[in-house]
Amino acid sequence: MDESTEREFTEFVATRGFALVRMAYALTGEQHAAEDLVQTALAKAMLRWSRIRGDAESYLRKVMYHEHVSWWRRRWRRAELSTADPPERSAVDDDPHLRLAMRAALATLPPRQRAVLVLRYFEDLSEQQVADLLGISTGTVGSQASRALAALRRRLPDLNGTEVRR
Repeated sequence: MDESTEREFTEFVATRGFALVRMAYALTGEQHAAEDLVQTALAKAMLRWSRIRGDAESYLRKVMYHEHVSWWRRRWRRAELSTADPPERSAVDDDPHLRLAMRAALATLPPRQRAVLVLRYFEDLSEQQVADLLGISTGTVGSQASRALAALRRRLPDLNGTEVRR
């Protein structure tokens, strides 16, 4: 990698790194796992930077989702639990109790359902975009989202009809 390409990659990581960690945290529910996931995706992206530089963020998201699926398939990765403090909250966190309840409920969902919810509602992607990223059909996206939302409604009955801000 030449010096200008390395500088470009470093600038990308500096500007988009926090957003990538936030997205990874939404997927994993654990700060350290999120950081590991981003680090793995960035290592893969760096090797292909000259080919992906124009569409790097979507490439990284796809790598992170696929890596996350691979990690939860390997049960030994799930044996570790993070004990670090949760990440800093942003200024838009109006109700910390609501956020904690939502995170706890999300953590109980199967990884594919959580990935679908994160992509559809946190990342605001269409069903087709989610299907393309995860390599599944749009019908599967819809059914997984429906099941996940139903499970969240059962676990958090007080939130029915309440809009949760990102």
